[in-house]
Amino acid sequence: MNTIPTRPAGPAGAAGAAGGAPLLTLDGVHTHIGAYHILHGVDLVVPRAQVTMLLGRNGAGKTTTLRTIMGLWHASQGTVHFAGDDITRLATPQIAGRGIAYVPENMGIFADLTVKENMVLAARGARNAQQIDGARLQWIFSLFPAVEKFWNHPAGKLSGGQKQMLAVSRAIVEPRELLIVDEPSKGLAPSIINNMIDAFAQLKAQGVTILLVEQNLSFAQRLGDSVAVMDDGRVVHAGAMQALAEDEALQRTLLGLAL
Repeated sequence: MNTIPTRPAGPAGAAGAAGGAPLLTLDGVHTHIGAYHILHGVDLVVPRAQVTMLLGRNGAGKTTTLRTIMGLWHASQGTVHFAGDDITRLATPQIAGRGIAYVPENMGIFADLTVKENMVLAARGARNAQQIDGARLQWIFSLFPAVEKFWNHPAGKLSGGQKQMLAVSRAIVEPRELLIVDEPSKGLAPSIINNMIDAFAQLKAQGVTILLVEQNLSFAQRLGDSVAVMDDGRVVHAGAMQALAEDEALQRTLLGLAL
């Protein structure tokens, strides 16, 4: 197992040490997109230094929930609190500046830039690749060798799975307090999925809080500590991931299939 480089104490480490109160909470969140009412009072608790899985059928509102947290769409009602502060009305750059990284389902990479240029842009304060933390970059390369192999290639030329690896690499190139990822295993080969799980497990061990939307239920079971299941714009179940994994009847009721 590759080990994440040790970094000086920062927000991520403080999050894990604090324990107690959740890092992120959504209380009665409603979101409208134009004339469409997508979220209908979402209540969500994301514990510190854990991996929380957000599951649900297609169209349940999972992606809208993530985008609302990030301020890409604003809640029309309800509140979003991060580390005790109300971030409901903040702009996306302000939210990201608090130590939250977001990997959208479309991965959000810059197709016309090289892999290296994508990584430099994600490393706040780095003007070139030499200013990226070298030990952390080598750790990322050990998890996702394709990022190093195609370092000088246009990101748009990568395969779907390679783009996903780059997207996650960009999100973790610097320490974050909260990492939010929409379907990280999508398009990845089983061996790369194992590397992804390894990466998230190492980040959690460093005190990073992680919120993942997933359709790969095996991935969710292997990695998740807690789980929230959405249906029709609401959270209809919340609890321990292991408890859901052991209850096939509940899985079929909530998701229409069993782990």
